[in-house]
Order: sequence, then C-alpha cells, then structure tokens
Amino acid sequence: MAVYVLSEGAGPGSQVPSHLTKIPIAVLSPGTDFTNKTVKGKVIHKGPLVTVEAGDFILKSVIHEDAMQSSCSQKTSINIIIFGALAENFNHTVSQGDVVLASGFTVGKSPTANKDKLHSCNLLLSGDDACIYVSKQKPPDPRCQLASKRSSLSCPEESRSVKAPKYTYVRLDQLKTETVVNVYGVVTFFKQPFKSRGTDYCSSLKITDQSNQKIGCTIFCEKLEEHPTIFQTGDIVRMHRVKVQLYKKSFTLINTRGFSVVTFDGTVGVAIEPRTSSSTFHFDDSDRRTVEELRSWAASQTLLPSVSAAVPLSAVQPNTYFDLTCQLLAKASVDTTCTLLRVWDGTRCPHTLLKVIVEPNVTEGPSSFFERKESHIANVLVYDNHVEFVRDLKPGAFLRIYNLRAIPGSSKVPGLTSSQPVEVNHLAFHLHGGTSYGRGIRVLPENTPVVQELKRVMEAFSDDEEDDVSEVKDSELLEVWSTPPEFLDGDAVDCQTVRTCRHRLQPVTLSQVKQSDPSQVHHVRVQLRSYQPHRLHQALKLFCSKCASIQDVPDDELVALIFSEASKHSKACSRPPWALAGHVDLPAGTSGSRSVYLSPRLMIPGRTDQLIFLMGCTLEETCQLAAAYPNIIPVSSSGGQLALLDLSAPCLFRGKKRYYGCKRCSEAALREPSPEGMEGINEKTIAKDLGVQLLQSVLLMKLELQDATDTLDVFLWKHAELFFSVAAEDASANQEAQNSIRQAMDILCPAEGSDGERPWLDLCLMAYCTEGDERKKQTCYQICNTVIVKPTSK
Repeated sequence: MAVYVLSEGAGPGSQVPSHLTKIPIAVLSPGTDFTNKTVKGKVIHKGPLVTVEAGDFILKSVIHEDAMQSSCSQKTSINIIIFGALAENFNHTVSQGDVVLASGFTVGKSPTANKDKLHSCNLLLSGDDACIYVSKQKPPDPRCQLASKRSSLSCPEESRSVKAPKYTYVRLDQLKTETVVNVYGVVTFFKQPFKSRGTDYCSSLKITDQSNQKIGCTIFCEKLEEHPTIFQTGDIVRMHRVKVQLYKKSFTLINTRGFSVVTFDGTVGVAIEPRTSSSTFHFDDSDRRTVEELRSWAASQTLLPSVSAAVPLSAVQPNTYFDLTCQLLAKASVDTTCTLLRVWDGTRCPHTLLKVIVEPNVTEGPSSFFERKESHIANVLVYDNHVEFVRDLKPGAFLRIYNLRAIPGSSKVPGLTSSQPVEVNHLAFHLHGGTSYGRGIRVLPENTPVVQELKRVMEAFSDDEEDDVSEVKDSELLEVWSTPPEFLDGDAVDCQTVRTCRHRLQPVTLSQVKQSDPSQVHHVRVQLRSYQPHRLHQALKLFCSKCASIQDVPDDELVALIFSEASKHSKACSRPPWALAGHVDLPAGTSGSRSVYLSPRLMIPGRTDQLIFLMGCTLEETCQLAAAYPNIIPVSSSGGQLALLDLSAPCLFRGKKRYYGCKRCSEAALREPSPEGMEGINEKTIAKDLGVQLLQSVLLMKLELQDATDTLDVFLWKHAELFFSVAAEDASANQEAQNSIRQAMDILCPAEGSDGERPWLDLCLMAYCTEGDERKKQTCYQICNTVIVKPTSK
C-alpha cells in the first residue's frame, strides 16, 4: 500500500512490475476480478483529504483516460476513492495534472453517476494490495517559449494544445467608470439569487481586497448556475468581464456579455477547489497564489465576523437570527405561501421545538422517523419567494439556510388552523420572505468541507442508533410466521434499493456472511427469494418499548366482541365527580344516542368536544363517531363505576387510527385528564393521564435472501419504515400506505407466473447473537439503513 513516484521522463507503465496489465477504464464493471490489472489516467480533480478518525483518512479524486489511449467511445473519466494511509500519501504526493496508474483496486457501483456524468463505477483503493504509480507533471520547457512577440515558432507539445489566455486583474481601488474589467475579491456580504421582475435571476454581493475598497456587485443571469456559488462571507470570487458603473457616487460592478465567475472557499489551509458550472475555465499557479494571498489577508483583517453566523441546532438561542447547515429529510406544502422543511444536523436543540402536523400524502420523503431521531429534527417554515426555490429540493440534499429566525412563545402555523393547535413556549424556526440580510437557501455540494463535517456528526449519530439494534425477544420474532410462498424463478434486473449508511465496506456473499462472527455489519447484493407473512396486513405488529414485547394486532372480530359485550352492560352508573354527562346522536342511518362524559378542564369556547369518554357503542358505531370527534376513549360500566375497556381493545380512537395499551406495563385507570398541554393534546398525553403504556405500531417481516452462493433468512423490523418510506402507524389506517408496501413487495418478489423479474438489491445487514429455544445461541440478521428506490415509469 504505497504511492511510487516514477523517475523524471518516464511515464506510468515504464517502471511498474511487468506482470501488471493495463485495461481501459470503459470496460470496468462490478463483480470482475481485477487481480494484476492496472488503470491509467490523468488526475483532473483532486478532492480534500478527509479525516474519518485518528489515523484514518479518505480522499476522492477523478482521473481521465486519454481518448487516444482508449479504443472505446464510452466514458473514460472515473472517480477513485482512496482509503487509509494510501489516501494520506496520495494527498502529499500527487497533484492535479499528474498521470497515475492504479493497481490492487476493486470496483463498486457509483451512486453519483447520473449527477456527475462520469463512469458508472468507482475505483476503490484500500488495503495492502492497493498501489499507485505517479508520473509528475513536468514544468514548462523554457525553450518552448516564444523568442519574441513576432515569432510564431513553438515546441511540438505546445503546438498540439490551445494556449491558455492570460488575464489581467484590476485592484478595486483602481477601477474606472464605464470600463470592463476582471477582478478578484473577498465577499463581505451576499444575497442568494432571487427572481427578478423579468426573466433573469438577480444576485448581489459586496467584495473587498487588499485596497480595503468595498465594491457592490449586481449579477443578472437567466440560469441559477451562472451566478456566484457563495456559501458564506469570506469566500473569494473571481469575476471576468464586469462593467464598472457609478451609482449614488459609488462604483458598482455589473455583469456584461461573456461574464463568468468562479468562487473559492476563503478558509486558510482548505484545498483550493473552484466552484463553477463552466466545464472550461482558466486557472493557473498565478491564480492559486492570488487566492492564497487573499485568504491570508482576509484572515488578518477585522472586516469579517469573528464568530460565524452558522450555528448547529444544539447552540440555537431564542430571539436570534442564524445560519443553519443541515440535511433535508422531508418537506410538505402547507399552503401556497408556506412550505415545511424537516431538517437535522445530527445535534439536538435544547429547547422544545414547534410541532407541525401535515398529512402523509402531502409529504415528500418519510412522514415519520424513529423516536430518537425524531427528537433531533427541526421543523422550518419557509415563506413567499423561498417557496418556489424549495419546490425543486429533494430529501437528502444538504442545505445552508441563511438568516433563519428562532421565535419563542406561541406560534400558529398558517394553513392548518383546523388541525394544528397553538403551541405555547415552543421554539419555531421561520425563514421570512424577501432577501434582506442575505436571507435565502443554498444547496451545498457533498464534497464541501462543511458537509463532510456534517456527515461525520450524522454518522456518529447513526452508529449509536445501530448499536441498539433490537431489545425485542428474537424468539418471539421466530414464532410469528405462516407458511412461506414457493420459490420464484426469474432473471435479475436493475437494483431497486440503495444503502443509506456511511460504512466503507466491500460487498460480500451470503456464504461469507454466514461464516463471519456475529455483531458485524455486512453489505450484500442479493435477490429476494420469498417473504413472510405473505398477507401483508399480518406484518403490522404492536411493540412495547418498555418491556420489549411484540404482539399481533387484535383481530376485528375479537375487538367487536369486546365492544358488543361492553355495550350490553352499559347500565346507568355513577359518573366520576370530575365528569359532565351528556349524549351524542349516532350517525345518519342509525337510530338512538349514546352516553358521553367530558372533563370541564378540557372545555374551552368553541372546543368542548376535544376529548370524550364514550359508553355503550359497538365497534362499528365507535368508528363512525371517530370521524366526527378528534379523540374518543371507549368506557363501560364495571361494578357501578365508569371504567376503561379491557386493553385487548383500543384504548383510544383518533380518526381512523386506533391505539392499544400494553397489559403488562400499564396501570390503567379512569382519571381526569390534565389541563397541562391541552393545546397540544395527542395520544401520548392522553395515555399518560390514563396510566396506559402505549403500544407502538411496527412493521415486521421475515425475508429469505439468495445469491449465487447461499440463502439467508433475515428480519426487516427496526428499519422497516425507512425501507418502505412508510410509517407503520400510517399503514395501520391508510389504504394508500398499505398499497405502497404491497406494490414494493410485488416489484421485489413478483408473484409466480407474472412477467416481473426479481431485481438485485443492495442491502446493509446487521448480525447479532441471541438466545433461541433451550437457551442455545443463534445468530440473527436484520436489514438496516436501506431504502427502496421507486422505479421510474417507462
């Protein structure tokens, strides 16, 4: 595992071991043995060295194979991902423009191929066998320079290339009105591009340089990508062909025909990576020196804020404006002027945050998350002109939100007045309309240092979550299955899943997984042979987070019988001293009325029926009334006293959703609801008042996987909601959510005799040891950090 520098004048291939054979980049594909093979290319991009942990590094680069050396017309540029000490050696030894030859590599599928338009695979170099030979780029030969301005002779190498243009840059204190110039500057203020009154987008910024002159710039471009890609004050911009104009006795710069702009990170010591949408731009050692000089100068000045406006959620304080770097998890339209963004940065805000209730069918991305992750998610409400920008954002994108406002106290969400309660003493995040103070949103590329740092924080969070794979008794998981379906034949088609974890693992076969020690994580590429239960409604289970028990959802016939028996014994009983008695009429088509009880504590003007205790109704009648009353607790008469039903029946109805309690962990009793938090009444607050330990809806399936080497039974449980992008609670009451799961399984495992073909699946598996029958140790497996990719319509 080393980087070898070849002697001067020798190209890669002349000093490498003779047993190595060079192959074209275009023929690379996963699953092929590349022992004693090499790949050659010129380094056209070199990313920063990223420290994963002490002594462990990762570096991403791009190499390009000379078209004259390749007989293929396919893509000849490829990402190379280098790990460990080899990445550190590469960073110190190799420069952009050098020619390298790599050996001892493996090939993996590139998740960014559609985005970066490079080869569909990545070269992965790690371990003792990985090796890189580098031919350093030779400095220009002085003999190749022109003897005089009138001479047209050049060296052969120069005659085959286009001579790079030489640009002259003007200091900001030497600008003259009505001239077109090229300038460098440090950004002291900026606004993200916004839609102008015409067809263009407009962005504005202020820059300065060593002259201490501050110059305003206004850019009008039709395409967003043609604007400066500025992430923060202190960034450095280089603008070509801007016109100097006098406005209010001050110079300002306006873009003209042929305008181009390149942006750089202004942090001292960070790799100089140009940000531009242009595929061709001039950047040489002179430009590099200019950027480094501006970085050093800006760091020594007081013109930039000593404390960054960007703060993590863990440091947010009420009544402040701040910039937030985060990842978008989901979004939902609230109304035409407001959109909800659900974001996180791996840290937890110390303040209670505003909850925003939206319907799952209007949410793009997962509608719910695991409880621990949910506590780290912030709801951001963006308004007016920002709504149009976020319309094209996709969950998973990394964002910098500028001038976000943290507002404490009572907050009312627009557009949700009928379902969203007023929440008191909650912190709300609002991105107001307009562009004042640089207000806006910017999508951050994944290779930026700030995103790499964000990923490290999120990875640490994910690792902690994976350590707690399951506290459920696995013997219970092994006992809930029905007869599996028959083996399904079919040829493989494209992969329909992606892994969301940050593990740097090579895929292994199922036979290798079985031979490995427990408590490991594996990446596999497999097909789904069968699954249980085949009736997917049986996959919905009830889980108690307190005692870790898991059980089937009670059958409707059993629940109907409990309600029927309770209604037969709904004789007059003494009401609790805190309750008010009344009656409700049954829905149209059903005669009669039923007894209800209410708490005066929860009665406020216009909202007297937020929570009712209902007695004497059948299951069908209760479901009908649940459509009209937001919270219904079924009760019956027991010993002349009002009492809750047996916990085999739902203890609460909220619309179409039913909530059950754990018999083992609950101390259920009919008590007066607490008025505290009544504005945010929900199933958790109600259950707490009743002494009920709520059961959580979960999805639980057993899948049989197969590849060319073996088969393996695995559970899909803790990460099932991520896998299907459907909340188990929604699946219990929403037909659309149920159909989504059914359609996904039909794609992954088509029915026998159908025209469907089983796709290959990239999965992350967690192995762990548990006690089975007769206290025998056995290894179980769960699918984790994997999500189904919905196929595109043809």
